[in-house]
Amino acid sequence: MKIISLKNPKSPVSEAYRSIRTNIEFSNVDENIKVIMVTSSKQNEGKSTVISNLAVSFASLEDKKVLIIDGDLRNPTVHRTFGISNIYGVTDILLGYKTFEECVGSVGSSNLDILTTGKIAPNPSEMLGSSRMREFINSIRDSYDYIFIDAPPIGIVTDAGVMSSFVDGTVLVVASKETDVEMVKIAKERLNQVNAKILGCVLNKFEEKKSAYGYYGYYNETEGAKHRIKKKKFSLGFGMFK
Repeated sequence: MKIISLKNPKSPVSEAYRSIRTNIEFSNVDENIKVIMVTSSKQNEGKSTVISNLAVSFASLEDKKVLIIDGDLRNPTVHRTFGISNIYGVTDILLGYKTFEECVGSVGSSNLDILTTGKIAPNPSEMLGSSRMREFINSIRDSYDYIFIDAPPIGIVTDAGVMSSFVDGTVLVVASKETDVEMVKIAKERLNQVNAKILGCVLNKFEEKKSAYGYYGYYNETEGAKHRIKKKKFSLGFGMFK
């Protein structure tokens, strides 16, 4: 299991995720933001790691029930992140083969549930944008305080765009120095085209430099590389999107 918020909740990076959690909570003052989609402009920007740590951070709150849904039917990773099975999941529910109760599982916290993708679908965009998917999300809304959906990269496929119609907010993950600025602009434009509510952006894999700016950092032993999350880079409606 590669979840720093579970492995070391007192680490600086865990504190950074709690800071992001606070920003999302503040955005919830006037609106009931419960279903949150996390996407990126391209693959390998770390969105699955970000969404997993965010969900763990929310689940650590008292009396908060949280669900992670792996909505990346093309390249599912949440089950690998948490080290659990992916035999049954979203596709089985949408096709009527299994119930939600038969597919959902919990790990690491009694407040955190996980729903994997299940079998790889030949038509992911159609399944995610179907009325069954919308009805499914609506059917479980009242069972959780927060539902996080790991969506495919919006800059590559349309899946995240079709899902934006039934989520309450979207978080965009951007990998520092790995993502072209134009790709980020395209991702934002595609979200705007479907009237997605963008809560903010997480700058991931930020390399710390000696400067007056403050950063939270951690060392990923598995990948053998340093990753950084800039403490104040996640804000609701920040500069780079203007």
